[in-house]
Amino acid sequence: MHRSRLAALVIDSQGGEKSSAIEFWARALGWPCHETDEKYGKLATPPDQPDVLIQQVDHPSRVHLDIETDDIEAEVARLEGLGAQVVERLERWTIMEAPTGHRFCVVHPQRPDFEDADNVNAWA
Repeated sequence: MHRSRLAALVIDSQGGEKSSAIEFWARALGWPCHETDEKYGKLATPPDQPDVLIQQVDHPSRVHLDIETDDIEAEVARLEGLGAQVVERLERWTIMEAPTGHRFCVVHPQRPDFEDADNVNAWA
């Protein structure tokens, strides 16, 4: 058995001007945002909601989802069974593509309440 849930909505922002993307999305969504490192910003979402991240990327701007899980390989296999495909396996996460063409990532638990949350799915 493994568990998973939606961890984050990630706003991929192409180019070197991450601070303007952070400013826009913080004001648009009404949540303060702080830079976590040279690549990421994180909006102050309520604790019971998925994180909203701003990520500086080299590919065209888009939005993707992060699914957090306590067993990346099991979750990837489950999602492959639903028709998703692995795009790339990285050291800390796996990039996948849904049958609809949407990219998403399968990651280790990100939100601090993962272990104790009632809103985490359990899969056999």
